Amino acid sequence: MSTASVASERIAAAVAGLTDSATERLAALVRHDSRLGHEASAQTLVQAWFIALGLGVTRVPIRIEELRGRPGFSPPAAELSLAGRDNVIGTHRPAGPVRGRSLILNGHIDVVPPGPQDLWTTPPFVPVVRDGRMYGRGAGDMKAGIVAFVTAFEALRRLGLEPAAPVYLQSVVEEECTGNGALACLAAGYAADAAIIPEPFAQTLMVAQVGVMWARLVVSGRPAHVLDTGAGVNAVDAAYRLCERLRSLVESWNDPAARHPAWADHPHPLNFNLGRIEGGDWASTVPSRVTVDLRVGFFPGADLADIRAALERTVAEALAADPQLAGVRAGLEWHGFQAEGAEMDAAHPMMTLLAGIHERVAGAPPAHLASTATTDARFFQLYGDIPATCYGPEADAIHGIDESVSLDSMMQVATVLALFMAEWCGVNERVRSEP
Repeated sequence: MSTASVASERIAAAVAGLTDSATERLAALVRHDSRLGHEASAQTLVQAWFIALGLGVTRVPIRIEELRGRPGFSPPAAELSLAGRDNVIGTHRPAGPVRGRSLILNGHIDVVPPGPQDLWTTPPFVPVVRDGRMYGRGAGDMKAGIVAFVTAFEALRRLGLEPAAPVYLQSVVEEECTGNGALACLAAGYAADAAIIPEPFAQTLMVAQVGVMWARLVVSGRPAHVLDTGAGVNAVDAAYRLCERLRSLVESWNDPAARHPAWADHPHPLNFNLGRIEGGDWASTVPSRVTVDLRVGFFPGADLADIRAALERTVAEALAADPQLAGVRAGLEWHGFQAEGAEMDAAHPMMTLLAGIHERVAGAPPAHLASTATTDARFFQLYGDIPATCYGPEADAIHGIDESVSLDSMMQVATVLALFMAEWCGVNERVRSEP
């Protein structure tokens, strides 16, 4: 057996020996309700893990005015104080000679709202393990990914090894609405020779992701008493008619003749979502104002200004042509994701090495994923000149009810990441400062 094989077996065994502690870490993290605006306590826990691993810890705040002019910036999705909502970065700098290539391991701590809690089998922020899976909001998306790279780094440390190049472990905020957390880290100067985000994509290798844009459609009608609804203009009805026009626009982008080749075999890569609606004043009054929060997908290479113009043109044309929209005023506002699509080079050495290690660990090459969602990988790939991909555990019902993650898959991802660190960064014998 080769020396490399022996080393790989030792690393895999070290990761396996941390299974119980990794499961406990994930449970501890799921217990923190880290929805938008509530990430601070979970970040404090991650910071403590980084310190225990001997990493230098830096907190990087989001400063909107400093980011506003940067490529990739998205207007905040909510009026929230940014105080205490920092990104947490653990930095490893080798004590021995720097011989390898540097690496960013990035994950987001924020989670989406759980929805009606009475629909959950168990409370969403009370982690429960059943049949080898941990259930809870954020267990898959993406706290298991953070635990996986923490476990990978700890496994090397347990073996008395350290990466022979800088490694940055990043726990960021606002991935689920703007990505400004990852952008803030990039703006702060954090760069590396590669970046991996263990998003819960079932151990596939991401080679592309769509662009995503959020918009707010504001529709105004005319109020009236329901004894004469014809005297009013119903803004809720109008909003639904306009949304159907916008949905048809996105459907046209799915036409196989116009499709990006990365999604050539996907049945429906671009999605329109009417995510939130608010309006009306009284059950017996024709509603005069409604706001609708929308999400649209589009292919890499599309210009954000062109997408916004197409959406605005569709609304304007509907108002001008549809007699049922007579008297309606409507416009679009931009907030949240203004995220370009991205492509990854599957032949890049980082991608081929990661794929090869996955095959050694899992017994088969990873499937390639052209994602119908966006991730923070776009910041590294598009704006940081850093090759990036997503490779993370298998999860179910992310953003849904009874979200769960496979614990075996989480540990397999940790093994792959530990081996990747060892081969991409190289390893040195760790200089022990403790007795």
